[in-house]
Formats: sequence, structure tokens, C-alpha cells
Amino acid sequence: MKRRLEPGRLVIASHNKGKIPEIAALLGPYGMDIVSAGELDVPEPEETGTSFAANAELKARFSADLTGLPALADDSGLCVEALDGDPGIFSARWAGSGKDFGRAMELVERNLAAKGPEAGRDAHFVCALSLCWPDGHIVTVEGRVDGHLVWPPRGDKGFGYDPVFQPWHHDITFGEMDPDRKHAMSHRADAFRKLVAAVF
Repeated sequence: MKRRLEPGRLVIASHNKGKIPEIAALLGPYGMDIVSAGELDVPEPEETGTSFAANAELKARFSADLTGLPALADDSGLCVEALDGDPGIFSARWAGSGKDFGRAMELVERNLAAKGPEAGRDAHFVCALSLCWPDGHIVTVEGRVDGHLVWPPRGDKGFGYDPVFQPWHHDITFGEMDPDRKHAMSHRADAFRKLVAAVF
């Protein structure tokens, strides 16, 4: 049986300051009172899953258990075809403990360069969203957007790998794109459409 999420307090199980406003904007129309795990002093659990969905579920369950509130977790990353899907679920870890995505983008570019010019630059972003209620009921959906990588990085909007990712049929990167335009087409937006259909 489908379970609806009623308007009220919802924990975003993330400490990523870039993700919180994106998620809050997408949830705006649904009457949710958004609070981040960081604001509630919920620590970040160790991400031991082997997929985006597994890590999203782990984080959502952790926050729901500790707060007694419904919790929404996002696990997302950049998958580069020529790098066998890397950085994938390790996208944040490639940025190091200082969350330096300039370094992470350079690492992707270096690894691509080592493959040679015939490697190709196709890539996609994946976003898994898990919504967990305090009683353990959980709903997980996944979204995706395809494109290719550019170098050097372009634009100062967005976060993470946005400045090197240019979605198909567009001539600018996510880093150059107006946030509303990005929110309409991103991997996170795709996952949110599926989540909204499932629980709102």
C-alpha cells in the first residue's frame, strides 16, 4: 500500500550545504518544514553501501532512527563511462576531507587524459533518494541525467562537479546554468519527480 508523506517536519539527512537549498526548493510546494541533519547535530554515518540506493537508504534510516522524524537522504555522484563508472559512489571522497571539488575535477580530468584521446567524455549524474519514516518504512527512487565532460571547468553556480558537466542538447554546463533551469532537468529533479509520484 502506498504511504503518503504528510506536511510537517522533514529531516534532510545531509551535511552538504550545496544540496540542502536544492532539496528545499524542490520540496517547497509540498508544505514541508525542512531541517538538516547537521542542524540537529546528527552525525554523518559511514557510507558502507555498494550502490547509490544502498547509501541513501543507510543515511535515511540513520537520521530517522536518531530524530524520530521522517528523513530524506540523497546519494548522488558523477559516473564517467571511460573510467568504468568512477568516481560514482565515491564522488565526494574524490574531493578529500576538505571537500575540494576543484581537486576532484582535476583528478577526473587527469584520469581521463591518461586513457588517451579516444577514451570519450560521456558521463552521467545519478541521484538516489530514500525517504524513511521513524517506523522503518522506506521508499527509494533513482534519477539520472546524461551529458559529457568539458575542460576547463566553466561557471560558478551549482556545486560539486557541476562546472565540468554539460548535459546533452545544451551548450552550457550545470555550473553556468540558472538554478531554476538546472532544477528542472537534473538527476535530482528526475528522482524528485518519481518520489513525488510515490509519496505526495
